[in-house]
Amino acid sequence: MRNSLSHLVWKLAGAATLAVALTSASQAQNWPQRNITLIVSQPAGNSPDVMARLLAERLTTELKQGVIVENRPGGANVPGTLAVTRAAPDGYTFLFATTASIVSNVFLVKGLAYDPLKDLAPVAYIVRSNQVLVVNPQVNAKSLPELIALDKQSPGKLSIAVDGPRALAGITAQALNQRSGMKLVPVPYPNVGAGVQDVVAGRVEAGVFSQSIIESLVREGKLRALAGAALTRPISMPEVGTMSETVPGIDFSGWFMVMAPAATPKDIIIRMNAAINAAMKDEKIRGMLPKIGFEANPNGPGSPDDAAKFLASQMDVWRDTTKALGLEPQ
Repeated sequence: MRNSLSHLVWKLAGAATLAVALTSASQAQNWPQRNITLIVSQPAGNSPDVMARLLAERLTTELKQGVIVENRPGGANVPGTLAVTRAAPDGYTFLFATTASIVSNVFLVKGLAYDPLKDLAPVAYIVRSNQVLVVNPQVNAKSLPELIALDKQSPGKLSIAVDGPRALAGITAQALNQRSGMKLVPVPYPNVGAGVQDVVAGRVEAGVFSQSIIESLVREGKLRALAGAALTRPISMPEVGTMSETVPGIDFSGWFMVMAPAATPKDIIIRMNAAINAAMKDEKIRGMLPKIGFEANPNGPGSPDDAAKFLASQMDVWRDTTKALGLEPQ
């Protein structure tokens, strides 16, 4: 009797497992059957929102269902990200994730209500936004090594405009100081535009800004670009070297990925990834990228596994950097 009961339990368990598998397979096969929501944790109208809407428009064509952008800004990108982690994992809610929402928040936000590696699944790496170190043209440095040498002549005399001590440019400047031995004095500007104007005017000698903000000023000779903060040179400014060419280990760009709730069926993730790869070949999107300060991987977004590997590498960068700088979650 006991053996028969045990056999029945195992049989029922196997049937339940099979039913779940068949349901998931059916969902993936029939997906999508209704509108998909792409949550953006940034305000409407700024560059990430523009990029998300360009992508959503093209995905609507690829998937033959509406892809609707929903803005949930504020709170260090937490509310928008949290909404996706709590959404049903059925392929109808995705996150247009920022560097902050899924990496830097892990190391800078105390009591973060989600774990990006456990609660979200990478779908595709979309674009990056380069940061560039610039100086006023009157500064006697035409390269990063020359700026390092100039700073070491009078440590603490040169200042550098950043967005804030715990924001992307601020942390980039701190890491650059620590690893190069410079003593550049960070000057925080909540209004980044004011920081740019102060560097142009010479009130501050240097600054770290998004490429989209400073590229035209560099072309006009109002600023001098010394180095990009990503591992590879800016595609539209190949003459500008990288910080890591002089100071190994510097790798700080803003970037964006599409993520799904963790339990989303793998087949759906693969199909969304394929649609994103197709969408990113669109000439309208590729033509708009430099205008809004973004650049895409020349080889396309790649696979979900590529996105996961990139995410893991960025976790390592931010873990090591925040530890070295002594930055604790707040």
